[in-house]
Parts: sequence; C-alpha cells; structure tokens
Amino acid sequence: MAPDESKTLPPEGADVLVEDFGELLAEARARTLALIDGVDEDDLNRVHDPLNSPLVWDLGHIAAFEELWLCRRTGLEPLHPGLAKVYDAAESTRADRGEMPYLRLSDAIDFLDGVRERVLGVLDRADPFVMEMVLQHEHQHGETMLQTLQLAEPGTYTPERPRDWEGAVTSPPRVRIAAGEFLMGDPGDGFAYDNERPRHGVYLPAFEIDSRPVSNAGFAQFVEDGGYRWREVWDAQGWAWAQARGLERPRYWTEHGEERRFERTEPLDPNLPVMHVSWYEADAFARWAGRRLPTEAEWERAASGTEAGSANLDQLAFGPRPAQAASEAGALGMLGDAWEWTASAFGGYPGFSAFPYPEYSEVFFGDTHRVLRGGSWATRPRVARTTFRNWDLPYRRQIFAGFRCASDVSG
Repeated sequence: MAPDESKTLPPEGADVLVEDFGELLAEARARTLALIDGVDEDDLNRVHDPLNSPLVWDLGHIAAFEELWLCRRTGLEPLHPGLAKVYDAAESTRADRGEMPYLRLSDAIDFLDGVRERVLGVLDRADPFVMEMVLQHEHQHGETMLQTLQLAEPGTYTPERPRDWEGAVTSPPRVRIAAGEFLMGDPGDGFAYDNERPRHGVYLPAFEIDSRPVSNAGFAQFVEDGGYRWREVWDAQGWAWAQARGLERPRYWTEHGEERRFERTEPLDPNLPVMHVSWYEADAFARWAGRRLPTEAEWERAASGTEAGSANLDQLAFGPRPAQAASEAGALGMLGDAWEWTASAFGGYPGFSAFPYPEYSEVFFGDTHRVLRGGSWATRPRVARTTFRNWDLPYRRQIFAGFRCASDVSG
C-alpha cells in the first residue's frame, strides 16, 4: 500500500468531522489490547491456522498502518523501516507471515506506543478522512483477531459473555420489496471506503427476501436431508471443494448436534443464525430450498433504514443473538449477528475511483471474491453501515458469516 500524495480529500468531498480523535484512537487501542489480555504469549505468536496471521503480527500491522498514513504523510521517518514489507498486507501472504521476522509481543507493544505518541503530535496536520480510515482499520483488525481466536484450540481464549438477552422478535417469514429504483451506495455525507461510492441509481424487479437470517434449525434440515451429498444443488467448484474435504456440516458444528464457540461446545441453539458457512454452502442451501442468494443490491435495498444502535454489534455478545433490529421494509438482523453472503461478485460501482490506495479494494475486483454485507457481532458500530461492503473467497468459513435467501416475484 502506498499513499497517493496527490489526493488529500475523499471522493465527492465528503466532510469527515472528528471532535476529539485522540480519544477515539485511545478507545480503539484499549479494545484491541483487551482482546489479547489473558492469552498466553506463545498463543499470540502461533499460527493457529494458515487462514489468519499470528495475533502479534496484527498488532505490528496496526502500528505500521497508522505510522504510514498519519506519521509518514506528515514528514516523520518510520520507526522500523526494515519491516515495511513484513507488515504490508499486499506484500506478505497470511500463510507466510508466521515465518517472517515480525516483532514479538513486547516489541510490538513498544511499536504501537511509539507510533501513537508521534501520531498525537501531528493530528492537527492530518487529513480527517485518513484519520477516520486509520481508526476503522484498527476496528476491522479487532474482528480479524477474533476470527483467529476462534480458529485456535479450545481454551486459548475465554471471553466474558452476557448472561441473557431479549428473545426473538416475531415476523413473517419473508419480506416483499416492490419493483423500483433506489439509490445504492454511500450518500457522501461522511466517511466511506472507495468501494461504497459513487452512489448510483439501481432498478430492481420485485423480490422477496427472508425476514431474518437462515437459522441453525433451518440449516440443520439441509444437513439432515443429505444436502452435502446432493450434487445437483451445488455450484461445480463448490461441489469439488466440499467433496475434497469430506464436509458434512458447517465449521464448528459437531456430529452430535453441538457447536463450538471459542472455549465452549454447547448444543446448537435452533433460533440463532447459522454461522461459519462458506458462500458455496449458502448457495447450495438456497438452491435446495428452491430459492437463491440475494444480490448485494437487493440486500442493501432490504436493509435500508436499519439502525446500528439496536443491532448486535461491538464484540459484546461473543456470538449471534436472535434477530432484533428492523429495516424500513421489516427485515430483521440486517446489521450485526453474522455477515451475510450475497450472490454478487466484488467489483466497483459505475464511476468507481480508487481512494486513497488501490490495494484496499480495486485489486480484489473480479469474479473470484463474493460480497458479504451487514457486519457481525464482532463488528464495531463505527464500521457497521448498510452500504459497507466486505468480501472474501467463496470457500472461506472462518468469517462470522451466515446468509438469508431471496426469490423473484411477479408484479
């Protein structure tokens, strides 16, 4: 990643206002460090799965990213110039990071502290858009670190959880959305990533979408009906992938009807959204059910008006809850709980312009990655918005991801 010094304002001149950015950065750092509190240092250095980096690498990467965008853009030299490639996500693959000379815990903490001390001295000269990008970057890595902790062996991480929460909100099984045009993408009133822009009109035929994500109980019916053996409902590449691995159920489900979440293995809660399924599994379920995955345009239209304040976000529940927050159309749980796979490949909107560096979005455009929407229980509220676009490879299951189904309707 390399800053484009010719660009100092976000696209469309969005106004990003920050009252006390120092406090926001401090809160983000406290949450990052709280995630590793109590985790053994050996487990912080370990590669728990080739899908994700060692947790200590994430700490150094957070520091390097903050230094690149808030220190070096204001004329300061890097503290560890020899580690630039190690901490550049575009230069180092996840599978290789465990073999790289990344900083161990005490040095990584010193790097974080050293960069932050320098950043606080240059905030009055920093671009507000870049400041917000740095803040949201650290929030996003907190969720990535939680994915790593879930991938780790049981007992590596033992989070505190709330004792109870409100039950499910009643709703019809599906929500009907009338045909028409809507404005898709970020309106340009505040911070958004380049792939959320520019806002543009999209016409959608009438469709129906599930009022809530597919539940554990619903997905269990697919499993019990032999869904993992029904060749005809699987995408060709998905079928080859699932068969090569002998898959029979979502990741972290056991053959005894239980699910592991961090250190606990407990009976499946039938009412909670199914989670840790790949796009291939979501697509196969939808075909088995005689439906399909929604396009991301359909998803965003159905999610319009959902408020993050009433969603299960912010790393508080350490798992999904019964769907709560309602959209204007009446769909529940469009933000929080679990990311939701869509049918859409990841690409730029009409008129897309990379900002402030192409490695964030543009290098991933094409048919390879699928779009996820909505955030999860591990997503910080500042990142959660109905226009936010996440993406991953269709076989990935480490994400806190589920899905809902859609279908065409006449009229």
